Amino acid sequence: MKKETVAKMIDHTLLAPTAGIRDIVKLCTQAEVYHFASVCINPYFVAAAKNELSNSDVHICTVVGFPLGSNTTEVKRFEAVSAIKNGADEIDMVMNVGAAIDCRFNDVETDIHGVVCACREEAERLGRKVIVKVILETCFLDDPTIATACQCAVRAGADFVKTSTGFAAPKGIDGNLLPNGASVHHVQLMRKTVGEDFGVKASGGIRSARSAASMILAGATRIGTSSGIQILDAWDESIELPETTR
Repeated sequence: MKKETVAKMIDHTLLAPTAGIRDIVKLCTQAEVYHFASVCINPYFVAAAKNELSNSDVHICTVVGFPLGSNTTEVKRFEAVSAIKNGADEIDMVMNVGAAIDCRFNDVETDIHGVVCACREEAERLGRKVIVKVILETCFLDDPTIATACQCAVRAGADFVKTSTGFAAPKGIDGNLLPNGASVHHVQLMRKTVGEDFGVKASGGIRSARSAASMILAGATRIGTSSGIQILDAWDESIELPETTR
């Protein structure tokens, strides 16, 4: 797979609470140089990123209901519409994780659908297209819950399901921290559930070309990472992977 193809699968990410405007400008410059799919940033910086990337094909992705997913749907809708007005092309919303764990999947689907509808309406008003990704936070969920949450996202009209925020801190019964990012198993499960025509974004802990390749091979069509430059610089174009940039 060509480096150019891989680059267009990467959301160049900076969601750290300590990030400042100079960090965002640097992120945008890097994204233009490497031709990444998007920069993924906190909502406060969307307007600034829009200004930096006004003549670029790099999209602006931001997060909604982040990182817990426990906001009301009304708040998530407002966040999403505000971000789109400021220039966001892609919205990564965190689903209601607690509702999913409680098996209240009607609430999960209604929440996603509410955000999707708000995004579609605002995008249509502005004459633009907006992509909606649904973050499941898979480290907290068992396989049946992940599969059902994926089905909720599909029915609700979203464009992608996404593994993780990268901010979760799951603990085992001994109190020690457990892995909180993307796994090959979860990406495979998500791809199997949503089918071939739906987006799957792997994010959380993807820091090497090898790990990115394993996620793409498992079915990911987008990679969320703060290590995109390192991944591309180390990429081996002889790696045979599906040529997809959905």
